[in-house]
Amino acid sequence: MTNARLDLRIEEHRFTDDGHVPNNAALPVIVYRAALETGPGAAAACERLFARNDWGASWVNGIYAHHHYHSTAHEVLGITAGSVRVRLGGENGNLVELGAGDVVVIPAGVAHKNEGASPDLTVVGAYPGGKSPDMRRPAAQDLEQALRNISRVPLPARDPVMVSRGRSAGAGAPPRGSAPNRRYRVHCSTTRPAARRAGGYR
Repeated sequence: MTNARLDLRIEEHRFTDDGHVPNNAALPVIVYRAALETGPGAAAACERLFARNDWGASWVNGIYAHHHYHSTAHEVLGITAGSVRVRLGGENGNLVELGAGDVVVIPAGVAHKNEGASPDLTVVGAYPGGKSPDMRRPAAQDLEQALRNISRVPLPARDPVMVSRGRSAGAGAPPRGSAPNRRYRVHCSTTRPAARRAGGYR
C-alpha cells in the first residue's frame, strides 16, 4: 500500500440551517487530505484505523446521489479508492472534491450528496461508538425534530484519524495548525466495541 499520510493536510467547512437542512452551526465538517493508505488492502486498513479510534458499525460502499443527513450520529467517510465530488451543506452548500486517501468527518445534521464519482470509488463509513444513524432528507417539516436530535448527539470520544498520542496512525506528527482535530475529542475514558456492518450507501 502507498502511505499518503506524509502529506496530511486539514480543511474546515462550516454550514448553518438553510431552512430545509439543519446542518450544524456548532461543529465544522473536517476534511483530512492524504490521511489514509491507498492501494490493495486500503479499505480494510481504513476500517481498522476507525475501529481503533472507536468509530464502528463500519461499511464499505459509496455515497448516496441525493441530499441526506443523519440527525442522531456523526459520520466519517474514508475514500480508499477512486474519487468523488460531494456537495456538503445542502443545495447551496460547498462542492468538495475527495480522492483516494482523503477522509471527511461529517457532524450530525450536515447534508451530503454524491454529485459524480469515478467507477472505482470505494468509501469506508463509520460512526462514533458504533452507533447506527437515522437517515433524513431535506424537509422543512422535519427540522424541529432533527434539531432536537442533533442537540443530544455527544462529541465522539476520539478523533477518527488522529490516535490518542496526537499522531496519525503510521505517520509523523500532525502538521502545525491542526487544532481542528480537538473538536472531535472529549474527556471520556469509556469506549465501546466497534460493531461491523457490511455494505450500504451513506
